[in-house]
Amino acid sequence: MSKVADIREHVIELDRLGEREGYIMNTKYLTGNTKDPEDVAVRNLKSTGDGHTILVPQPTDDPNDPLNWSWLRKRLLLAIISYTAFLPDFGSSIGAIALVPQSEQWQMPPDDVLHAQAGSVAMIGAGGLFVVALSAYFGRLPVLFWFTLLAFFTAAWSAAVDSFNSFLVARMFNSFFSTVAQAGGLMFIRDVFFFHEYARMINFWGFAIILAPYLGPCLAAFMLSTQEWELPFWIYTIEAGLSLIAIVAWMDETYYDRQIPIDQQPLRKSRFMRLVGIEQFRSRHLRNTFCQAMMRPIQALLKIPVSLSTLYYLATFSWGVGTNATLTVFLMPLYGFGLKQIGFFYFTPIVAALLGNCAGYWLHDLILKLYTRRHLGKFEPEARLWAGWIATPFLVGGLVLLGFCLQENYHYMLTSVAWGLYVFGTMITTVGVDVYVLDSYPEGPGEVIMWLTAARTVGGFLITFFEVRWAKHSGADISFGIQGGQCAIAFLILVFLQIYGKRLRHWQGPLPFKTK
Repeated sequence: MSKVADIREHVIELDRLGEREGYIMNTKYLTGNTKDPEDVAVRNLKSTGDGHTILVPQPTDDPNDPLNWSWLRKRLLLAIISYTAFLPDFGSSIGAIALVPQSEQWQMPPDDVLHAQAGSVAMIGAGGLFVVALSAYFGRLPVLFWFTLLAFFTAAWSAAVDSFNSFLVARMFNSFFSTVAQAGGLMFIRDVFFFHEYARMINFWGFAIILAPYLGPCLAAFMLSTQEWELPFWIYTIEAGLSLIAIVAWMDETYYDRQIPIDQQPLRKSRFMRLVGIEQFRSRHLRNTFCQAMMRPIQALLKIPVSLSTLYYLATFSWGVGTNATLTVFLMPLYGFGLKQIGFFYFTPIVAALLGNCAGYWLHDLILKLYTRRHLGKFEPEARLWAGWIATPFLVGGLVLLGFCLQENYHYMLTSVAWGLYVFGTMITTVGVDVYVLDSYPEGPGEVIMWLTAARTVGGFLITFFEVRWAKHSGADISFGIQGGQCAIAFLILVFLQIYGKRLRHWQGPLPFKTK
């Protein structure tokens, strides 16, 4: 059967076809080999306004289909999801600065207070497992609402504590619930945007996640130079409250099963009923059973491309999380920095993340356009990984240089540049890998990104415990040099996936989910 004929039979399933045989992006490559350019099946494929780019997935004619929502409504949803995804790392990273005054108040060593920071980071990844599984059963919107509501209350708890043990528990619960839009962000992006838009939308969402752990300590350092440590956590509580208000005011359920005929779709009667989950619960028979929903994350991890991408994240991104949590311990005695100087130092990763976001905005689209131009309009998911070739020198060079700066007491401006190089590389490669796993398994966006989030946070959690001791024992040049070496070795995972990823996907098949 020809590709054109195959597409005609699977008009609604263009994303599944693209996963299997490559995504056809341009209409001219569909009609170019047919004798009748007016062929009805080909002409009926919906495309962008200029008629050149095929819409994948194909939207239905139902106005309730999120793919048919207005440009403004989609961007508002992306802004809310990105802002909510920004919060867990922002709140968690405040602890990296607050640990100094907290250790004085509770008369504990800073390393012991750091356990709250480490536990907070770990729970960001742990919460994602429940977010994704529960969303597959109860729906996206109610899980987003209830988790954000609980994140708001636990944020206030973090600011109002009077003991370390209470603070530790509050921070862990807050991270568990606040991760909802970070671990599940790709679900919303996949629901409302088209394939050719994924990279730019994920770049924006990913920028919020990368920016958060640097903006949090930056602002907290300036606050704590004149205020008590509770103030940054009260500010964070207000931010969580704003996220909750935005969700209540503007968010809607984005899950839509296009395999169900329009006249058989569950009726949308009340947005409030969808917000709290009543409407979704009434139509739960159309989605996964509870056991099926719980098994989805495990089934995703069993796919070799997903597990290898997770391993890549663990070997590259974790070092940044661990270093960010402990960098204050390095900088204060080395350069005699106070809190205000630490705040200024954090401008470097903030600018690096911004530059990475700007570069990625064009880079990932450029990769798509160049690849499709050279391959007759067809795009394979593995092409996304070319971004890793650009990012790896920044990752490796940044970590190695940072180690020498901390060991040899180089000027703090060179230290900041080294850190910025690493953050810039992280911003580039993160989006590339995120879009790769989404393109590879479009039926399980939440499940695949959840494991990447878990690898980043759990890895960072573990590194927090030994980062400082390792540098003191072996020397920062050795410890950070080894970290850079691991990033270089991890790059070989991307090369392997570029060569064998498609064969592995074909061999294992798509994710065996009842619903997307």
